[in-house]
Amino acid sequence: MLWTFRRSERDVVNLYNSLSPVMQLATCGNMLNFGYWDDSTADPLTAQRNLCLLVDNVAELDSAARLIDIGSGLGGPADLWKSIHHRLDIVCININFSQLQDAARQIAVENPEANSIVLSLPRKDHTISPVNATCTALPLSDGSADRIIALESAQHFKPLGQFLRECKRVLAPGGIMVLAVPVLRKRYSLGAGPKLGILSITWSSEHYPEDKLKSAIVENGFKIDRMTRIGHLVYEPLANYYMQNRAVLKQKIQAMYPPIVEDILCRSIAKMRSVSESEIIDYVVIKASS
Repeated sequence: MLWTFRRSERDVVNLYNSLSPVMQLATCGNMLNFGYWDDSTADPLTAQRNLCLLVDNVAELDSAARLIDIGSGLGGPADLWKSIHHRLDIVCININFSQLQDAARQIAVENPEANSIVLSLPRKDHTISPVNATCTALPLSDGSADRIIALESAQHFKPLGQFLRECKRVLAPGGIMVLAVPVLRKRYSLGAGPKLGILSITWSSEHYPEDKLKSAIVENGFKIDRMTRIGHLVYEPLANYYMQNRAVLKQKIQAMYPPIVEDILCRSIAKMRSVSESEIIDYVVIKASS
């Protein structure tokens, strides 16, 4: 209940420490996002990779030098982007120290001859630098990056304006910020609670209306270059996959959690599909320039 209604940074950390393994069990991977499902997508891990590649393209990472990945989770997206863009320097910002440790250990496993793991400092042999910090006070110098990405993390950031001001400060002139965010559609920005049903409780983040997010971006000095709604390719196919494979997924989840956790998860996913079909919620990918 505290996660749902208070939603402080500590609550977000506790939320992900407690429930991230559910997504890892379902996907067998370390990318903590809903995924982007096209007609050829057969499983959640492929969908998650698709979303990372979509964001990669929108952010124009092929021409980037330094990326700040804010809310980097377990480091899966950063690892993928680095595998494609070898010269890209990536700084992973995460308030969750445990997740940074897990991501750093994964780097060490993939590079067994590397030096010992040192958090908050660049690795000499690996230009993915994990930094334990809050999104509203980035420990980075002015104009020190040309790309910022918040992939399915900005829905937790508050105050939203302070986060955006920090992004504006850190980005060099002409830099690009890309946000991939679950949102409420405009006409449901007020009084959406009853229509969300169980999601009013289990959607444990800020319920930012699409228009409020857009206004905040512009008010804090950015120009919105592109916004794409992809909710119907995120929520609905994910829910369909879960329902079709529930028996197997239920067995995996109940091996680690009480049965009520899977039951609540299933009902939440079903409601997520319903409110997406009704266009009450959506998922936007926004590209903005400084």
